[in-house]
Parts: sequence; C-alpha cells; structure tokens
Amino acid sequence: MASPSLIPAHFIVFFVVSRLMSIIGNLRPSKNSLPCEIDSLGVHAKLRYDLDAIGLASTDYGNIVHEIPSAVLYPTSIDDIIELIKFSNECPLPFNVAARGHGHSVRGQAMAHDGVVVNMLSLKKHYKNGNGIRVSTSGNYADVGGEQLWIDVLNATLEHGLAPLSWTDYLYLTVGGTLSNAGFSGQTFLYGPQISNVLELDVITGKGDFMTCSKDQNSELFYAVLGGLGLLGIITRARIVLAKAPKRVKWVRMIYSDFSIFTRDQEHLISTKGLEYLEGSLLMDYTPANNWRSSFFSPSNESQIISLLKKHGILYCLDMVKYYDDETANSVDKDVQMLQEGLNFIPGFTFMRDETYVDFLNRVRRGEITLKSKGLWDVPNPWLNLLVPKSRILDFNAGVFVDIIHRQKKTTGPLLVFPLTKIVWDDKMSAVVPDEDIFYSVGLLHSGSFNDWQDLDNQNNEILEFCDRAGIKIKQYLPHYKSKEEWIKHFGPKWNTFQERKAQFDPRMILSPGQNIFNYV
Repeated sequence: MASPSLIPAHFIVFFVVSRLMSIIGNLRPSKNSLPCEIDSLGVHAKLRYDLDAIGLASTDYGNIVHEIPSAVLYPTSIDDIIELIKFSNECPLPFNVAARGHGHSVRGQAMAHDGVVVNMLSLKKHYKNGNGIRVSTSGNYADVGGEQLWIDVLNATLEHGLAPLSWTDYLYLTVGGTLSNAGFSGQTFLYGPQISNVLELDVITGKGDFMTCSKDQNSELFYAVLGGLGLLGIITRARIVLAKAPKRVKWVRMIYSDFSIFTRDQEHLISTKGLEYLEGSLLMDYTPANNWRSSFFSPSNESQIISLLKKHGILYCLDMVKYYDDETANSVDKDVQMLQEGLNFIPGFTFMRDETYVDFLNRVRRGEITLKSKGLWDVPNPWLNLLVPKSRILDFNAGVFVDIIHRQKKTTGPLLVFPLTKIVWDDKMSAVVPDEDIFYSVGLLHSGSFNDWQDLDNQNNEILEFCDRAGIKIKQYLPHYKSKEEWIKHFGPKWNTFQERKAQFDPRMILSPGQNIFNYV
C-alpha cells in the first residue's frame, strides 16, 4: 500500500471530497425530519440544507465518523441559538442540537444525526451581536465569545501586553470547544488547564435558558459545563484570566535513552520554580527525527539523532521553555542553565531555539500549513489521548511504547508524554482525571489513509485492552466509548453528579448527541 506521503496532494483532496459527497449523496439530509413548524421561526432563514453546509457539518478532523444532520444553523446572534433550542424543547419529539466550532473533534463529537448543527464560527462574522473579544486591562481578564479562536484571543490580548496563562498546543480551536473538554498543554502543570483559568461564563442550557454563571453565581452550571463535553450547555462567553505577556522564549530540547530517567527529570522540573512550560515526546528508529508538529532539529542535528536512534531504537525528548522579556533578557541564559542542573540527559544532546512568544505558541500552525500543502491534513486521524497515573507510567512505557507501538511500527504521527499536577484541576468541574497527585498526558497523534486507518484504530484498541488487563487506571481525554458501562467507568464517582446535571440542564437530552453518552442510558 502506498504511503500517504507518496500520493499526490491533488489526488488526496479529490479522494476526500469525492468520498464525503458520496456519503452525503447516499444519506441526503431530510428537511422532513424536522417539524414543519420550524419554517415559522425567526431563525428559519438562517438554517441551511445545501450540500456544502451539510457536508461541513458531517465530518471533522478525525475523518472517521460521518453523521448527516437535517440542517445547519448559521446564527447571527446568540438569540438564534436560544430560539432553536427552545423550539426543540417544545416539540413532542425534540430534535438534537450540537454546537460545532472549528471541527477539530476526531470521533464525531460535534455532529447531530437528523438534528441541527450550530456553526458557531458564523457568530464571528457578526460579533457585534455576539461577544467578540473585549479586554479589561484593569481587571486582567478578557471576555471572549465561545465562537472565537484562541489564536485571535492571543492577538487581541497581546495588543494590551497581556495574554492568557494556559493554552493548547494548537491555537485554531474555539474557546467554547476547549472549555467543554479541558484544554491543556505544557503550561498546565503550573497554571492548570484552561477550564481552571475561567472567571465567568454565559451559557445556553439544553432548555434554552441563557444564564451567566461563575463560582459564586449559578455555580452548579459553571462547574457542570467546564469539561462537560457540550452535553450540559453551549458556552457563548468566557471571562479568561490574563497576565503580563512575555516577548520571547528559550526553547530547550534534551534527549534521553532511558524512560525512567526521562520521567524522573520531568517530575523534578515541574516541582521547581522558574519553568513555564514542559512537554515530552518520543522518537522511533523507523520515523524521521522531525515531524509535522515539530521540525526542531537542523539537518546536522537530525543526522546525529538518527545515529543515536539506530543504537537505542527509542529516544525520549524533554522540552522545557523559559519565557523572557526585555527586563530579563540578560539573565535568561543563566536561568536555563540553572534549570538544567542535575538533569541526566545524554551528554551533548541538548538543543536550543530562541523564538518569539507568538511563534512558539503558534508552532503547530506551521506544521498544519505544510501538511495542507501536501494534501495530508484532511486524512483520517484516529488519535488516542490518555491520562495515565504516575504510579504506572513505567509499565505503560514497557507495555505500550515498547511492546506495541515500537514493535508493530505502524505509528508515524507525533507521540507525546508529559506530567500534569492534579492540584491545579478543580474536582467540582465535569472533567475527569486519574486519582493521583501527578499523572501523565499521553497523546498518540496517528494519521493514516482512508485505506489503513482501521489498522491504527485496532492498535488503539490493543493499547486500551493492555491497560485494562494490566490494571492501569487510565482516563481518556476527548473520550470515545461505545457503551453505557464504559461511560460509567470513565466518570467513576462523578457519574451520578453528571447524570443529575444532565437532568437539570438538559432534561430532554437535546445537546451533543455525538458524544454517545445518554444515547445508551
């Protein structure tokens, strides 16, 4: 079978479009699946039934699941969404509604079979009727529409010398989308996930109620929707914590051949002061040293890494970042040296880059542009994101990284592994994490072709089965399950609370059917 990198870009684009049109053509949306009274609504003219709108709402970044909605709402105001949801509640048999941001889900989580998908990005064109981005320099916060992209939040806040503290690695995601999950990256060990950096929300519940909430006002809704997977409400505004923005970063990558030393040094670094960012990744001897997500190494460095990979088979990269500005420029190199003291990376295998703060935060965008130019962005992406307890991370390495991924040599996408600290997560929120003080984020960012993605998904299932047999109490991030029992196990002690919140805020089970949670209950 041909590798995706050997297939001409125009052929892949043609194949993706043809395949999607074939799916939609065979399952054409039926306007009749919606109550005829919908034509009397004020939002009637903003509902689209054409193939372009339906096609976009029927797929996502994963390119695995395709669900055909009856219509797509392109709202020009928040009131349009409220009207739609209230109407569904009034129907004897309500139809489902799903909010879609930038479509970066990988398992159809933002789809609505025979329902209505709300294209949240439509509000960006009409932000005067929505929320846009409003920065308060006196309060050090930004009021941001749920439809806004994090890259736009970054650019808007930087105009005032401020920026949010917590990020995701990819900035072309909507604020409402990441807050409905958690939103984390290399800063999370220090500042917490994005859901821990929110002061206030505006939310449309599954009953169509518009509510402002915070820890002190309508707190049950506030905690419910943060990490609530879009099932308990649609976030239309978030008040995000800001701080003084740095200007540049020192980005250091150190190479390890021993996983236990690698994780020990990671855990040491997140316990020290002065570090703003830490992530880790794996290199395999059958893949390039650079990948689409991070072209960190120069050609000469890359040849060194390849030689080392031939010797060890697997290498582990520890990335740490120190922020600085004009006031700290003279001391930043010394600060980096102090952070490296006592670390046990392979001597001579430490590399450094100096970048602007914006370029560093937006680094994945460069890889996206490269992949799009080759027609390799819109391919199946059967990602698997896991949270692994610290106490079992060595077992995970041996059983998964070594004995499954490296042995099978199927995976070519980025492999991430880095520690997070539970103390910066709020357990009242709906997001679920392992019950240990330190746990690891593991991202298996697979990309395949339309002919072989099932092989990668089978490998994902093998990994999950291994963890289950070994008693490793993982939690999925961006979870995907196929049964009620699996969801109950995922939420653990939070399951009853989550059910009660669903009954309170979306009693007719209208929102986010693509999560496939309450479809089974």
